[in-house]
Amino acid sequence: MSMMIKSDSRIIEKNFDPITRIVGSLGIYTKIDFANREVVECHSTSSIFRGYSVFLRGKDPRDAHYITSRICGICGDNHAVCASYAQNMAFGIVPPPMAEWIINLGEAAEYMFDHSLYQDNLVGVDYCEKMVKETNPSVWEKAQRTDCEHAEIHGYAKISDIMKALNPFEGDFYKEALQISRLAREMFCLMEGRHVHPSTLYPGGVGTVPSIQLFTDYQVRLMKYIDYLKRSIPLHDDLFNFFYDALPGYEMVGNRPIQLGCWGSFNNPDFCDYRYETMSEWGKEMFITPGIVLDNELITTDLLEINLGIRILLGGSFYEDWTADDIFVEKDILGNPIDIRHPWNQTTKPRPQKRDFTDKYTWVVAPRWFDKRTEKFIALDTGGGGLARLWITGLANKVKFGGIEATGEGVKIHLPKTANHSETELYWKIPKWNNALERNRARSYFQAYAAASALYFCEQGLQEVIRGNLETWTKFDVPDEAISCGFHEAVRGLISHHAVIKEGKIANYHPYPPTPWNASPRDEYGTLGAFEDAVQGTPIFEESSEKDFKGIDIMRVVRSFDPCMPCGVHVFKGQTKILETVHSSMLGHNI
Repeated sequence: MSMMIKSDSRIIEKNFDPITRIVGSLGIYTKIDFANREVVECHSTSSIFRGYSVFLRGKDPRDAHYITSRICGICGDNHAVCASYAQNMAFGIVPPPMAEWIINLGEAAEYMFDHSLYQDNLVGVDYCEKMVKETNPSVWEKAQRTDCEHAEIHGYAKISDIMKALNPFEGDFYKEALQISRLAREMFCLMEGRHVHPSTLYPGGVGTVPSIQLFTDYQVRLMKYIDYLKRSIPLHDDLFNFFYDALPGYEMVGNRPIQLGCWGSFNNPDFCDYRYETMSEWGKEMFITPGIVLDNELITTDLLEINLGIRILLGGSFYEDWTADDIFVEKDILGNPIDIRHPWNQTTKPRPQKRDFTDKYTWVVAPRWFDKRTEKFIALDTGGGGLARLWITGLANKVKFGGIEATGEGVKIHLPKTANHSETELYWKIPKWNNALERNRARSYFQAYAAASALYFCEQGLQEVIRGNLETWTKFDVPDEAISCGFHEAVRGLISHHAVIKEGKIANYHPYPPTPWNASPRDEYGTLGAFEDAVQGTPIFEESSEKDFKGIDIMRVVRSFDPCMPCGVHVFKGQTKILETVHSSMLGHNI
């Protein structure tokens, strides 16, 4: 963290670069009015230059899932699945039902793994004893006096006991979460072969061999995970509710307008045929409902409408505009015009340059969703994944399966009896705020959503085995020409892949995961990205002096989104110059 003090005011620049306890390179540059205890300006930057949209061109479209899984060492399977969805559409494939249940089980395990690890081993540290003692001693004092409402469930008598249990490397709950996340990782590998780059996932289905033993091995681990959830969710409820009570006004930390997007997850094989022409219908049958919510109004649950509204703006990003170039797709399969700023038509044109907060300052682009009602470009956020998924699914009131029921006001989640706990009924209700605490709370509840979903998917897979429906893959041919899109949810939120195939090769390909949506810069209309918007205006509750300022409130805001930065940037091979030729005796040639 660096600090610059301006002599003519108490507005102080505080820069946090890199942000720790996240994946990838993220810098948050702020100006803080210490007199009024408020962040008055924020810029989000990413300085690492990598990517896939450039070197996917000319590749065999059958390799898209394999290549894009390398985008990230955290979300690789989410990319692979989303790519396989786009491949299925492009190739005209309908995978067998068994394949869909297996993929759903793998992705449910990924949600459970990542959310538990991030919640209690990364985000949890922001609320642990050591952190709170240092940044808010008065809050620590109150925590020692405050009884836990659910002490009889999770076993911690005082809020301070929870904070101690979250201390890194030594806290009881910190260590327990590490073991639980390992169980979820094993569950994933059972279904998709390997993490993070699935070895049994292909366009057309999977290579996983289904059996009663496979689903039983998964379910044994799942029940242990569910037993843990029955303690962890009330623990987090007690902790986050305490912060509202201990620090009046804390609801404004990380609060931004309700502008949430979810692209849906867990395809239903009874409805999903991957055809673009029927995408509106099968999209609404997903076990996690796609949609966009603005100011708590559900604008749409139609994947077709969502797709047509995506725009890629540049604003403060290090790229040149492509809108004067030839376009790839003028109209979609249904005859709808496709905007030049749609991912199908985007051309990645990097322009490295010096960072300038008045102009260009990051490698992340600025995706927006065009609201045709208002003709505004909306900077959607993902709510850290869980918040947007639960909010949209609950508000849409479409989902009812297994132990899951959307109500219009939230989502009810039923968990069966486990080794140490009785049957449990959870009810996540739509909150008042899109803030840091609610993003974190939703992450806990979504783990339960994923677990209850996985129980249902296990049952469906077992029924397919009993019926003898063991097919897991559909043969296909690669077309000479095609356009396609895949929609999915990465752990931390919405992910889409858009492909254009010409002469049997990839002519254009753009993966858009949560990072560019959340970490985007100001666009050309001056609209802030989600990180920037959530931090700018955040009140400061930290009790440290200006000299010893740690920025814990800002860190809680940023980390509540579960940032994963490798997905947000691109690679560029420009003009190169050979400096030296070196002979390698190992490889036997010059390199």
